[in-house]
Amino acid sequence: MMTAHDDDDQQLAALLEDLFQRHHCDFRGYSRTAVRRSVARALHAVGVPGVGALRELIGRDAKARRVLLNALTTQVSDLFRDPEYFRALRERVVPHLATYPSIRIWVAGCGTGEEAQSIAIILQETGLLGRSLIYATDIDEESLRKAAAGRYARDRLDGFSGSYRRAGGQAALTDHCSVEDTTVTFDPSLRERMLFSEHSLATDGAFAEVQLVSCRNVLIYFAPQLRDRVLGLFLDALCPRGFLGLGAKEALPPSAHAERFEPFAAAERIYRRA
Repeated sequence: MMTAHDDDDQQLAALLEDLFQRHHCDFRGYSRTAVRRSVARALHAVGVPGVGALRELIGRDAKARRVLLNALTTQVSDLFRDPEYFRALRERVVPHLATYPSIRIWVAGCGTGEEAQSIAIILQETGLLGRSLIYATDIDEESLRKAAAGRYARDRLDGFSGSYRRAGGQAALTDHCSVEDTTVTFDPSLRERMLFSEHSLATDGAFAEVQLVSCRNVLIYFAPQLRDRVLGLFLDALCPRGFLGLGAKEALPPSAHAERFEPFAAAERIYRRA
């Protein structure tokens, strides 16, 4: 006998399949708990009573589809979020990166670009930006457009500056950006060393050979099978002895691939390919 919960699960699976087949956005490997929370937010925002009605609505209403995609993709980010992580990058990882003639970094799940901007600032202040390239990828096209613009709300500047200082910033953050009445725009020279590209960790291959992969607060939204796949992608992308950075609340997931990494800065969730 089918229960209401079974029906809900089927409707949710059908919604994710619709997003994949019709709109080429693959959330099928995401944690069902995380998906349910995201869908509940979207239902409230667009004012429909259930998942079946939401399926019908997103098929004909681009704005509703955008609301759902925003709910499903990680939208919370900040410049130098978790400053201890970026201090560890500056003080412990960057000296290793400096030994390479050219530096390649992959920021996977870059969102609206704050993490990529943070890494570019560190590279600039350590004299390495000119021989570096940061691949900043995300599944969401709208987020990528915002990231490529490098423009954020002016009222975020104080928080940005505080995190920058705690992360070991060597100047004033305003040396790296222009401040206007309502916006802060980061220096175009930072984005000249970034390549923004749409990329799905669920369906696409390894992006490039890199010395550092930074993928923070993304894996926690994935189900175990997708986490395993993504960790394999990062292994394929990383050069020997390359670095992997995860979020403050993340750890290497149980996986056959996990044994290929060793802790490097354990408290900051930075690992090194063994």
